Amino acid sequence: MRYLKRLFSNYRFFTHNTIRRMSSAQEMKSISEGLSKLGLSQPESLKDSYPESNVTDVLRNYITNELHRISNVERELIFQSLDSPSTLDKGDLIIPIPRLRLKGINPKEKAAEWCASFDKGKYLSDVKAEGPFLQFFFSKELLFNLVIKDTLVRTDKYGSLPIGLNKKVIVEFSSPNIAKPFHAGHLRSTIIGGFLSNLYEKAGWDVTRINYLGDWGKQFGLLAVGFEKYGSEESLAKDPINHLFEVYVKVNKDVTEEGEDATDGTNDKARAYFKRMENGDEEALKIWKRFRELSIHKYIDTYARLNIKYDLYSGESQVSKESMKAAMDTFDKKGLLHEDRGAKLIDLTKFNKKLGKCLVEKSDGTSLYLTRDVGEAVKRYNTYKFDKMIYVIASQQDLHVAQFFEILKQMGFEWAKSLENVNFGMVQGMSTRKGTVVFLDNILEETKEKMHEVMKKNEAKYAQIENPDLIADLVGISAVMIQDMQSKRINNYEFKWDRMTSFEGDTGPYLQYAHSRLRSIQRKSDISEEELLHANYDLLTEPCAANLIRTLAQYPDTIQKALKTHEPSTIVTYLFNLTHIASQCYDILWVAGQEKELAVARLALYASARQVLHNGMTLLGLTPVDRM
Repeated sequence: MRYLKRLFSNYRFFTHNTIRRMSSAQEMKSISEGLSKLGLSQPESLKDSYPESNVTDVLRNYITNELHRISNVERELIFQSLDSPSTLDKGDLIIPIPRLRLKGINPKEKAAEWCASFDKGKYLSDVKAEGPFLQFFFSKELLFNLVIKDTLVRTDKYGSLPIGLNKKVIVEFSSPNIAKPFHAGHLRSTIIGGFLSNLYEKAGWDVTRINYLGDWGKQFGLLAVGFEKYGSEESLAKDPINHLFEVYVKVNKDVTEEGEDATDGTNDKARAYFKRMENGDEEALKIWKRFRELSIHKYIDTYARLNIKYDLYSGESQVSKESMKAAMDTFDKKGLLHEDRGAKLIDLTKFNKKLGKCLVEKSDGTSLYLTRDVGEAVKRYNTYKFDKMIYVIASQQDLHVAQFFEILKQMGFEWAKSLENVNFGMVQGMSTRKGTVVFLDNILEETKEKMHEVMKKNEAKYAQIENPDLIADLVGISAVMIQDMQSKRINNYEFKWDRMTSFEGDTGPYLQYAHSRLRSIQRKSDISEEELLHANYDLLTEPCAANLIRTLAQYPDTIQKALKTHEPSTIVTYLFNLTHIASQCYDILWVAGQEKELAVARLALYASARQVLHNGMTLLGLTPVDRM
C-alpha cells in the first residue's frame, strides 16, 4: 500500500490548484475562445476531426476547406491525405498530390499552381510547393495563443480526444502464473497493457482492465504435492511467491529424476490432486485458494509500484464448468469436433491451413486452457457487451491466439471480429550483476540501487531531495520501462544495464531529468500560475520557441497515431523529441533576470512543455519526479 500512498502524494505536486477549479465545460471551450480572441472562428469541421480537443485539427479543417475551394477535390479525401512530415522544416502538415488520385495532371505543376492560389488567412504562416508535395506551416501566433492556453487550462487532460465515447474496451494483460515470481516476459505484457489501457482512456473509451491469471491446471496439483514435501509455513508467511516458486522448482526436479511416467510417482500424484480440484474436492481447493490469494496480494503491491491497476482479477479457475460445457456443445453442434483416442480436437486446417489441429479436451475429460479461454471470452461478452477486446500476449503464443480467435469465429459469434492480439517480442540478455534469477523484483531493486549511487554524486542536489529512496525507485522504474518501450514491441531487444541507467542519451532517467529541470525553472520563479494564463505570447519571437510550440501542438495527433499502431514507442519517440527541443531553448530563452512580461511569456511556454511531458510520461505509466 505504500506505493499507492506515494502515487497519490506525487500527483498533488502536479496539480495546478488555480486552474483546476475551471469546469470541464470551460476546458472544452478554450480553443474556440482562443480563436475568437484572435478574430477567428472554427473552420467547417470534417468527420473524425476534434477541433475542440486538438489544435492541429483546427488547421487540418482549414487546409481541407481551402484546398477543396481551389481544387474541387472531395473534402474527405483531402482530409484523409494530409499527413505529418518527419521534420519541422518540411512543415506542420503535408499532402502528396498523387494521393488525391487526379488523372492527367503533373503533380509537381499542380502543387505549384495550388500553392500560388492558397489563401493562408491568419491560420497559416506559409504554404510551399516542394516537388509533388504541398507543405503547410501553421501560424506561430495562433499556436502560441491556443496551445499554451489549452495545456495550462486542461492540464492532464491535454491530448485527450473523444474518439471512443460510449464505447467499451477490455484489455487483458500481464496474466502471470500464480505462485511464480514476475519475470521479464510478464513485465513486457504488464507495461504494454497498462499503456494501452491508459491510451484508450485518453481517447474516451470506457476501459476495463483484466488480469487473467494462470491459476488452474496440473501444475497446481504439482505445487500442492511439493508443498506437502518441501513447504514451510514460516517461509510462506514471510515471502509467499518466492517460497512457492522454490517449492515448484524442487518438485519439478523430483519429476525429472523419477521420470514423467513413473508409476505412483510425483507426476501421478499431481495429476490425481488436480483431478480432485476439478471434481470440487473442498480440501484440495482450500490449499489452492490459499496459494492464489497470497499470490494476488503480492502482485497488487508489485503492480502499484508500476502504476498498474486492475478492475478484475480473473483467471482460468474462474471459468465455470457450465460455460466450458456450453462451449463443447457449440463445438459439437457446429460440427467442429472429432475424437482421437478419447481426446477431442478441432481441425482448423479447413478454415486456415496454418492453424492446424488443436486439442480442446483430454482423454480423461479434463479441460485445457484453450477451452477455458473460449468459455471466458463468451462470459466477458455477455457481461460487458464490449466493442473491442485486446489481448496482450507474447508472440510465441501467436498460433494459440489465432486458433482461439478462429474457433470463436466458427462458433458464429459476430463479436469475434472485435478481438485483437497485441503481441510482443522477447527480452534478451537479462542477467543481473549478482547472478540471480531475473525476476522483476531483482530488476527494480538493482536499478533503484544504481540510481541512488548516481544521485549521490551531486551532494548539493541530493540534500534537497525530500525522499531520495522513493525518487531513486521512481527513476529506476522509468529506466526499466523506457528501455522496454522505446523500440517496436514486436522486436526482440537486448537488455543493457549500463545504457539503461545512464542519464545521457535517450533513457528513462533522461526523461525524468528533463521533467525535473522544467519543474525547477517554474519553482525558482516568483510568477503565479494565473499570470501564465494571461502572458503576452507576442514576445516569443525566437526560432527555438517556435519549434517548441509546434512540437507541443503535435501531442494529440501523436496519441491518435499510437491508437492505430498500439506502439508505446510512438509516445516515447515523441517525448524524446520534445525534450531535445526544450533543451535547445535553455541557453536562449532565459526566465531568470528577464523583464517580468518576457519572463512570464517564456515561463508559460516552459510550463506548457512540462505539462505535455508529464502527460506523456504518465500515459506510459511513469511517475514524473519534481527533483532528482
